[in-house]
This record gives sequence, structure tokens and C-alpha cells, in this order.
Amino acid sequence: MAALAQSIRRSAIGLGLFAIVTGGTIALTHQLTEGRIQEQVARVEAAALYEIIPESEHDNQLLKDTITLPPGERLAIEGPMKAWVARRDGDPIGLIFPAVAPDGYSGDIKLLVGVNLQGEVLGVRVTSHRETPGLGDRIELKKSNWVLSFEGRSLGNPEPRKWNVKKNGGVFDQFTGATISPRAVVKAVQHTLIYFRKNRREILSMAGATLPSVPQGQGQGKRQRIREQR
Repeated sequence: MAALAQSIRRSAIGLGLFAIVTGGTIALTHQLTEGRIQEQVARVEAAALYEIIPESEHDNQLLKDTITLPPGERLAIEGPMKAWVARRDGDPIGLIFPAVAPDGYSGDIKLLVGVNLQGEVLGVRVTSHRETPGLGDRIELKKSNWVLSFEGRSLGNPEPRKWNVKKNGGVFDQFTGATISPRAVVKAVQHTLIYFRKNRREILSMAGATLPSVPQGQGQGKRQRIREQR
């Protein structure tokens, strides 16, 4: 009986030591890799910003020119939010908003959505997701050109009920075998435009812009709008 108790104590001590060593290893690995992960996220984000509004279209330091956004539940972002402001000769020509599609097939899909002062989409890029390889991951530009279909769109182009994938009566393509991922992105982009319209005056004031007189929904495309604002 004493031998059994001693064996149990040894096993318990061994398991305890194993748990301590394993926990310490995991914590150390996390600490060592967290910085690298954050650096990689920052690089992806920076690259996406310059894809949406290329350096040739603005003359400010886009990565450093930010404003703090008003609260917005539609963007599904927790905590303080910021938008990047692109300028030419000191005047804002567009903003890039962070957004999250919380209803992706495998969880959150993180986006950046570029919008000009009239509320038209300058570009959309997916910066983080866990969608199925070969199916839902086609929301990435490196996998397909699908995300480019947002350029020049606005809340009036298409009409609100058409902001969906074609399977659900909208104008945006879905992928063969994957509808949830593109539908989630479409809705996130639409919510970003709704957020901008709702808070437009405050956002543009924070960015130092004069409210444009051209009504939203009358877009003529990404590059044309930027040229008109120069």
C-alpha cells in the first residue's frame, strides 16, 4: 500500500513538473514569436494601404497620417479605431478604414476599405482570414481578382438590396463551392460605406477636408475621382 502511494506521489510530481515545463515553453515561444507576428501583420497592412491608394496618388506619409474614428458598431471592431488619410498638397483625397466581417466561414475576416470624399470605394484588401484554402481564400487579391470588383462602388451603385452575392439576388460574384466568404466581405464593405455616410461630416472635419458638393452614389470610378480632386 505504501509502495502504491509513493508511486502515485511520484506520478503527480512528474505530471506537475511536466505541466510547468510545458507551460513555460509555450509562454516563452509566444513571447518570442509575438513580436514577429505583429511585424508581419504591420507589413501586410502597410502593403495593402499602398495598393488601395498608391504612392503616386498622394504626397503625404500615409502610414503616419491617421485620425481616430467615431464609434461604429457596423465595423465590428473593438476598442479605438483609426483611419488613414491620403492627401495631395495638404488636402485629403481619400481615407482607408479598417473593417471586420465577423461572419466569415471560419471566423473574422479583417479588411481595409478605401473610400474617397464622395463615399465611393477606392479599393478593398483582405489583411487577415482563416477561410478554406482553394475556396473562400479567393477573397485575397493574390488568389483572384474578385476583390477588385468593389472599386468605384458606392451605396447607390448598386442599390442597397443589390449589395449581396448573385446567389442572394445581388451583383457580386460568389465562388464555386463557397458563398459565405464573399458574402461576408460584401456586407462588411457595405457597412463601412454606411458608417462613412452616417459619420461623414465629423470624419471629414477631423481629416481637415471641405465637404464636397458632389452627391454620393454618382461614382465614375477610382482613378477619375482622384484626378478630379487634385
